[in-house]
Amino acid sequence: MIVAFSVAPSGAPDGTDSVHNAVAAAVKIVRDSGLPNQTDSMFTTIEGDWDEVFAVVKAATDAVGAFGSRVSLVLKADIRPGHSGEMAGKVERLEEAMTRAEN
Repeated sequence: MIVAFSVAPSGAPDGTDSVHNAVAAAVKIVRDSGLPNQTDSMFTTIEGDWDEVFAVVKAATDAVGAFGSRVSLVLKADIRPGHSGEMAGKVERLEEAMTRAEN
């Protein structure tokens, strides 16, 4: 399964609207998990089985909770049993299709 998620605190005690420290704490947990992952400006994507992925999402969400009184979590999941390596595989198939479309 692949899960793309975004987690951010609100109600920070210092009154700032910057969330980079909280996001850094979440991304560290994802990277330390050892699961395939990628972070961009909007989401962190992680791949593994259901229990592995959601344990990491929960830990990342808990870490962000330390930065505010509330946490917002948005996620999108691609659940495809029996498949792995799809974070890269889906992009590779897309690029191949784009190359064929150009010819």
